[in-house]
Amino acid sequence: MPAFLTDFFGKLMEPLRFLFLGYQMGLAKPGYLALCVVGGLVGTLALLLALRRRSRVSALLNERLVDKLAPGASRWRPAVQGGFYGLGLLLFGLALAQPQCGTKSELTKRRGIDVVVVLDASKSMLARDVQPSRLERARLELTTLLDELKGDRVGLVAFAGDAFVQSPLTSDYSAVKLFLRAVDPEQMPQGGSNIGDALLLARQVLENADRGAKERVVVLLSDGEDLVGQVDEAVAALKAANVQVLTVGVGSEQGEPIPVYNRRGEFVDYKKDSSGETVITRMDRGGLTAIAEATGGTFYYQPRGVAMAQVLERIEQMQKSELESRVTVRYDERFQVFAVPGLVMLVLGMLLLPSARRRPS
Repeated sequence: MPAFLTDFFGKLMEPLRFLFLGYQMGLAKPGYLALCVVGGLVGTLALLLALRRRSRVSALLNERLVDKLAPGASRWRPAVQGGFYGLGLLLFGLALAQPQCGTKSELTKRRGIDVVVVLDASKSMLARDVQPSRLERARLELTTLLDELKGDRVGLVAFAGDAFVQSPLTSDYSAVKLFLRAVDPEQMPQGGSNIGDALLLARQVLENADRGAKERVVVLLSDGEDLVGQVDEAVAALKAANVQVLTVGVGSEQGEPIPVYNRRGEFVDYKKDSSGETVITRMDRGGLTAIAEATGGTFYYQPRGVAMAQVLERIEQMQKSELESRVTVRYDERFQVFAVPGLVMLVLGMLLLPSARRRPS
């Protein structure tokens, strides 16, 4: 479906809130009101067809002959039946729109852990030893994590030669996905790969968190190549802060050249070193495993699957903390007021026969 249609239907389904006679009212899914229009059209069409049928019969036959020639035939039953169906659809449309009347204030508490995802955005992540590329596979892994987390706060740190906070700790997973799509190796200010600097920045994000969780985790998504080398210092700092690092390997150990693209996104060549030789990038299983084990974490790798499922299992086993409490407003649902009568109308429509059955005399 085109993007503009997706946005249009998405806006139709946005909640609608308004005041009526001093009461807070709303529709959770106003787009379903279109079914009310369909119901109205069905009822109107049934009435018009009944009137047309009656006019045709009156034009051809005398009123006294209708019962003799067509015993049991009814000119109004089809209209009434269509009216029942139309009214039933109209009421079901109102029910599906989820009408709400009145509000209640509730205190909700969010429990979870703090997770900072460190995403490798160096040029080596453009390698295509996993399809469609290492970076796209890492995005898939992270999206899987965000889709399954419940209550945990997530932050995002992207790195190449430098590291920066792409998203602070938040429970708004949609916002993190938005920041994730903006990560582009071609837009990184400095080339290279500095895992150590990224891990230190992740620790800083966790230390600066408001009401930090008891359990804190860093999830590193990378091919493991570290061309700068501050990893030992970062691992020692994370271990001292009792922060586990769960590493997810992306790429293959066989090696793959790094593609180079022009400004239009077209493939040009493979990256060359200073001597003109093609640069081959390989996933460093040993380096990623060492980082994880030094902090009490684990290395995960699924060359043909999604490793994040195992990461989620590990996170679920950790002790949850109360991260935030907030007062939320809950609207009282009133869809039953329309759903039950709508069902009655549809049943009556099915029970009502278009013509009255008469026993032969």
